[in-house]
Amino acid sequence: MNKSELIQAVSENLKISSEEAATIVDSFFDSMRDALLRGDRIEIRGFGSFKIKQYDGYIGRNPKTGESVQVKPKKMPFFKAGKGLLDYLNA
Repeated sequence: MNKSELIQAVSENLKISSEEAATIVDSFFDSMRDALLRGDRIEIRGFGSFKIKQYDGYIGRNPKTGESVQVKPKKMPFFKAGKGLLDYLNA
């Protein structure tokens, strides 16, 4: 499912216009992005949680040339499925 399909599903489920559904979906994702940017953890009970993991920089190797390269520190989003989602998928 992509974002436009999600907007369509919200529109149909709530019986609202696609524009209103787009506003709701955009607002939801903006709120999640802003929370992660602040370093907050997002937990949606029964679905899962999102957090940012900080990775330190390290010396890597270019697989094509074998040359050593410096990999910069970075932040990566991480999702952990909740028990409710896992139980639903494995039922």
